[in-house]
Amino acid sequence: MKKKFTLIMYFLTFSAVFSQENTTSKPEDTEVWSPKPPIVIPSNESRAPSDAIVLLDGSSLSKWESTKDASGPKWILNSDSSMTILPGTGSIQTKEKFGDVQLHIEWKSPIELEKTGQNRGNSGVFLQKRYEVQVLDNNSNDTYSNGQVASIYKQSIPLAMASNKTGEWNSYDIIFHAPKFDPQGNRIKKGTITVLHNGILVQDHYELEGTTEYIGQPKKVAHGEDSLELQDHGSEVSYRNIWLRKLNE
Repeated sequence: MKKKFTLIMYFLTFSAVFSQENTTSKPEDTEVWSPKPPIVIPSNESRAPSDAIVLLDGSSLSKWESTKDASGPKWILNSDSSMTILPGTGSIQTKEKFGDVQLHIEWKSPIELEKTGQNRGNSGVFLQKRYEVQVLDNNSNDTYSNGQVASIYKQSIPLAMASNKTGEWNSYDIIFHAPKFDPQGNRIKKGTITVLHNGILVQDHYELEGTTEYIGQPKKVAHGEDSLELQDHGSEVSYRNIWLRKLNE
């Protein structure tokens, strides 16, 4: 009987407290008014958001340099506001270095159906010059899955194949968070990459094992902010409308 009485009293006490909390709480008790997010004017199909750093708008290649030396890029600036790789002149990189970013970039493969596998429409978007999102023409062109279009090269197979027809423009929207290292150079947090290919989620917050290597395993060498690099792999791939937003400031 005593145990039953104790349980009844506990239930009545809990009910009273619960009822009191419900009657005294107000909606504004859980409203947060500060800080307020900054206002950013969204982009349309041809313009970058108001807080973006525009890396290519078709007017010049002034934001870029050759990876071979300190000279300007040898790639071709086209009348349609795009630029095209001039094979053999080397990859290019941004003069400015970046950490965590939201990147928008559009690319188009050339029509070179005589080539197959990794030789057709091959280029790459290298975040911090170390982590590659593959650019490749895989339309009716098979290759290894962790090296196909929209893969994190040799690390992560894309969740879908979302390419437009060969010769048409594609877009990548990439969210990149750089890896973190302690003062001794030990990695304490993996970097991550999310990729939308033509609006389709193809890499979902993938945790990088290290650098994306052509031969061998990923490397975990400490580094800081670095350039965005676009690869010359011998194909006349074109790029346009490149912009990014810094996420760590």
